[in-house]
Amino acid sequence: MSVWKRNENEFAPPPPAASPSPAPPPVQTPSPAPPVAARTAEMPRPSRGVATIGPSIAIKGDVTGEEDLLIEGRVEGKILLKANSVTIGRNGRVKANVYANSIMVEGEVEGDLIGKDEVVIRQSGKVKGNVAAPRVVLDSGARFQGSIDMEQQSQSRPAAEAKPAEKAPEKAVAPAPAAPLKQAALGST
Repeated sequence: MSVWKRNENEFAPPPPAASPSPAPPPVQTPSPAPPVAARTAEMPRPSRGVATIGPSIAIKGDVTGEEDLLIEGRVEGKILLKANSVTIGRNGRVKANVYANSIMVEGEVEGDLIGKDEVVIRQSGKVKGNVAAPRVVLDSGARFQGSIDMEQQSQSRPAAEAKPAEKAPEKAVAPAPAAPLKQAALGST
C-alpha cells in the first residue's frame, strides 16, 4: 500500500453473515419534514466572522452586507454596512463613501467616512474626504485631508448628505461718492 493509493478493501462492507434467508428490512414511511421555522430554530447559526476582500480582489460597485468587513484589495463605489465594522487594511485602496457602525483605516480612502459609532485613522492610514462620527481618532502620523463632523447624527445630517448652505446673492454696492476735493489754489490768497 502506498501513501497515495488506499487499500481497496479498507472501505469494503463486511461479508454478509450466512443465514437461510435474509428478512427484508422494515419499511419506514418518511415522516413529514418539520416546518422551516422549527428547522432553523434547531440548527445552530454559524458565527459571523469577518468577510475579507483580499489583496488580489478588485470590486467596482456597491458593497452591502450584515457582517464585518476587512478590505485588503480595491473597492470603487459605495460601502454600506451600517450595523457592522469596516476595516481598510494596509493594502486596502478604497474610492468610495463608507457607511458603517465603526470604520478603521490603515490603508487609503478617497471618499467620505460616515461612522455611527466611531472612525479611526491609523498611522499608516491616508484619507481624502470628510469624516462624520461621534468619536474620531487620528493617530499621530495619519494623513487626512477633509473636514470632521463630530456632532450626533440625530442632530445633524452626515457630511455626505449635507448640502452646502446656499449663500444669498450679494448685492452690488456702489462705493459711496468721494467727497469733492478742495483745490488749493497755489499762489492765490
